[in-house]
Amino acid sequence: MEKKQLINPILPGFYPDPSICRVDDDFYMITSSFSLFPGVPIFHSTDLAHWEQIGHILDRKSQLHTTADHMTAGIMAPTLRYHDGTFYMITTNVSDKWNFIVTAKDPRGPWSDPYWLEGCPGIDSSLFFDEDGKAYITGTRGDISENGTHGNQVIWISEIDLVNLNLVGEKQTIWGGALNNCASPEAPHLYKKNGYYYLMIAEGGTEHFHAVTIARSKNIIDYYEGYAGNPILTHRHLGKQYPICNVGHADFVELKNGEWYAVMLGSRLIEGYHKNLGRETFIAPVVWEEGWPVISPGTGKIEWSYPAPALPAYTSKPIPIRDDFEGEKLGMDWVFFGTPYNDFHTLSDSKLSLSLLPRSMSPELRKIDLSATETVKDVPSLSFVGRRQLHTSFRISVKMHFNALSENETAGIVVMQASNHQIRFERSMEKGQQILRLIQCTSELNGYPHQPHFKGVTTETELATTKVDGGDIILSMIAEGQAYSFYYGNVHESLSLLYENADARKINPEIVGGMVGTMLGMFASSNNQDSNNYAEFDWFEYKGAE
Repeated sequence: MEKKQLINPILPGFYPDPSICRVDDDFYMITSSFSLFPGVPIFHSTDLAHWEQIGHILDRKSQLHTTADHMTAGIMAPTLRYHDGTFYMITTNVSDKWNFIVTAKDPRGPWSDPYWLEGCPGIDSSLFFDEDGKAYITGTRGDISENGTHGNQVIWISEIDLVNLNLVGEKQTIWGGALNNCASPEAPHLYKKNGYYYLMIAEGGTEHFHAVTIARSKNIIDYYEGYAGNPILTHRHLGKQYPICNVGHADFVELKNGEWYAVMLGSRLIEGYHKNLGRETFIAPVVWEEGWPVISPGTGKIEWSYPAPALPAYTSKPIPIRDDFEGEKLGMDWVFFGTPYNDFHTLSDSKLSLSLLPRSMSPELRKIDLSATETVKDVPSLSFVGRRQLHTSFRISVKMHFNALSENETAGIVVMQASNHQIRFERSMEKGQQILRLIQCTSELNGYPHQPHFKGVTTETELATTKVDGGDIILSMIAEGQAYSFYYGNVHESLSLLYENADARKINPEIVGGMVGTMLGMFASSNNQDSNNYAEFDWFEYKGAE
């Protein structure tokens, strides 16, 4: 009998910053979602190998405010924990009032509205429940010297009152990372084992120099002793040709039999140092030696597969290749870009209808103020419905009914990354004639949107155009690694080629500078003008080729 395997990545596609917890025989895992809505997808498994999405933690507008201005805003680095019959999720929303907690009795929901945490600075906040009933928050901040100035980023801890969900006492600095003056010590998680408190963090930044490091202390509020063998996981020493990179931001889970595993983010490369899929979720076994954890023992790096632990089998429902939009609501794999304050989509008669909204698919990029404490909860929506790219090669196809009534009206399919990096296959009008065109959109960014000097310049290039008749049309894209080819027609089996081998490297995260992965979807826009028009989609197909 073939031995069961854990196959990496366990969550392919844009699912970064995983956090995991166990409740009896059940495992639950969540990831960051940034500016996507609903936010924070939650997955269930019993065997650690097969995962099924059971919902989104933030699925109401009252829970999540984010905009379509930047895909790297919104929800960063959630932590999931279970304590005394209640699930807790703590995270940072950099598009709103920063750190908050939501709770639920059932991981499938409903989850509460946010409890905003006053005096809880930084990102990547995490929760720890001690054996004496006390609870603690760890987070990040600039180290504060005696004269009150902020220095390098450090990890802090504070007790939290679970009844009122507010911080108790002073925040204490407990570690600054394994390297002196290390870059971006973040993603703190606390664990207790054999009388020690263990603090595991990420450092080095979430790209090539990413690493997992660890420290410990006999007292929970104390300065922690770093492990002499740090980092306990990194791929930065393997070079830029190794097929898995960016490895870091880990979380531990202990099985009922005492075995340990770690989940972490990493990125698969596609034809060179290109990470179009974004940061994905991987898994590795953990053993403890002389009081310290060893991740992926024997190799010290993330492998494509491991022998699976002896756990109850779990059968997850695969996502159908074709979505015929027959349900009353969209499936869990579909998301919006930004909180959908405008009602722009409907499902009726086995069709998805998208209203043409004035918001452009590539609006002017603007600076964001992360210090703002009040946010406008009524912003123009982007008429977009999409899902994640899961494979290095794939095919998407849609059947669309849309006739542009003016030259500003467009609808079609889009391959989208962050900050106006996208390839759009759209229908529009030109000189009274219905046309199809392929638009490549890129941007040049001077820093990140939250930095004071930020500027962004967007450039759109028309790669191809052709005249078409009105009525129904099938749009299709075939991705073979970094080559995207686009087809159209009325019969799926005999489509015409519009453009061959568009360069997908133009929208990979190394150029974009974002922290997300490629999204694939449908859109409709009237480009800064009012319109009563809409586009209808009969079906959407996504088929991975690997």
